[in-house]
Amino acid sequence: MALQVCSGATLKCSFGVAPSLLTVLPINRVNTRTPDANILDNKPMVNIKPFGMCSSLANPSVASATAAASGVLTPMPCVPVIPAPWTPGSITVLIARSPALNNTSKLMCTWAGVITIINPGQTTVFIP
Repeated sequence: MALQVCSGATLKCSFGVAPSLLTVLPINRVNTRTPDANILDNKPMVNIKPFGMCSSLANPSVASATAAASGVLTPMPCVPVIPAPWTPGSITVLIARSPALNNTSKLMCTWAGVITIINPGQTTVFIP
């Protein structure tokens, strides 16, 4: 079984240089220690904060800076672009009519990064 993810969870992007924290707004009205997340808690700058600097050449600002530096990879500030919800989520536990977010879920950034959950924010609530 996986762990339920809640606000304050630690996230990592495969192209980011720093971890970030998940922010879950208290609109779902389900809490463990803090508000619990569902797969729709994927909004950049609201739920998903930047990961420091981005090193993905798929990111236009990184590609431009790298080209200007004669091909030397030049990371630029991270601004995540998230086109879809977390996957897969819990198939049997719903929060606000959407699958609950568990610590095995992943999120894809348009700039080719894979966002994973390092620490779910709590360690006592398990969900399938």
